[in-house]
Amino acid sequence: MTQPGTMTAMSKEMQDCVEACMACHSMCEETMSSCMQMGGQSQMQIMRTLMDCSEMTRMCADMMMRRSPLSAEMCAMCAKACDMCAEACMSMPDDQQLMRCAESCRRCAEMCRAMAGASM
Repeated sequence: MTQPGTMTAMSKEMQDCVEACMACHSMCEETMSSCMQMGGQSQMQIMRTLMDCSEMTRMCADMMMRRSPLSAEMCAMCAKACDMCAEACMSMPDDQQLMRCAESCRRCAEMCRAMAGASM
């Protein structure tokens, strides 16, 4: 039994989703740095999706941790941002950093989709 004003513990699924969001956030930040070093127009388009994904994953994790009533909607938006970022990263299949980022984005999108459908 919880006392009034206290939060219940996060479910294992929610904890895993928060971790996936933070891992994806970190990977997007690392990948942005890599893209800045390469330069070029194609990297600039990828950079936009990396920035969106980085911000969305961080915010999504924050909202889940504080049990925001908007968490489910945020998870759905985060999944969409991750899907878009993974697709953008896949446009350069020879770049190992971008492939690692795409994988992280896909994992995060999958977990966020599951959380968007769950009652939080």
